[in-house]
Amino acid sequence: MAIQLPKQARKEAVASIINYFHDSREEEIGTIAAGGLLELFLTEIAPSIYNKAVSDVLGRIRNHIAELDIDLNEEEFPASASRQGRADL
Repeated sequence: MAIQLPKQARKEAVASIINYFHDSREEEIGTIAAGGLLELFLTEIAPSIYNKAVSDVLGRIRNHIAELDIDLNEEEFPASASRQGRADL
């Protein structure tokens, strides 16, 4: 599944690719070629980046839920727990 960009973001991404080739490689690349390269990135590479981002977010959510569980749960029968050595009822 290719990642879809809004029209303005796609336009800016194509311009960024053109600028990269001009500034870093001293090559001229046209809008069609830059658009094709962007499409390749969106189809082939972006899903891996997206999946990694989702995995990172899920990890953070799990950590927050674990912290909430600790914060929200109260110790049950705290007085009983402090009386060690007493026979079980």
